[in-house]
Amino acid sequence: MATVELRFSALPEHVRTARLVAAAVARRAGVDEAVLDEVRLAVGEACSRAVGLHQSGGIAAPVTVVLTEEEKQFSIEVGDEARHQPLHAVGAPGVVEEADAEEDEMGLAVISGLVDDVEVTAGEGGGSIRMTWPTTPSPTVLS
Repeated sequence: MATVELRFSALPEHVRTARLVAAAVARRAGVDEAVLDEVRLAVGEACSRAVGLHQSGGIAAPVTVVLTEEEKQFSIEVGDEARHQPLHAVGAPGVVEEADAEEDEMGLAVISGLVDDVEVTAGEGGGSIRMTWPTTPSPTVLS
């Protein structure tokens, strides 16, 4: 199992770099070439969401992206350190406003539309979006 970890300051200009790294590592891991655009878009959406949560929450910690190559799958986990609250808590001090919550749900819907296997976790200490794609083994070269 090979793992690449990327940590970047919560600035929009770093999202593009995360997308490029994710696509390069996905290609190397054996993700189908036809799916790489979906990988780029999904990672861009997840990273933009994390950057937005960090900026709106005044969080100085970096956004993390963990790319993991396993035997038959490739996964990317984008993590944030933002405080997540249930939607019924909107309006409480330090909680995401309703418009921000709707935008957040829209971003998650876009990711779910791009990736078949998505797992979203969120809590007081942060959240993560884990996305998984199947891989095809690279052909064995006989010499």
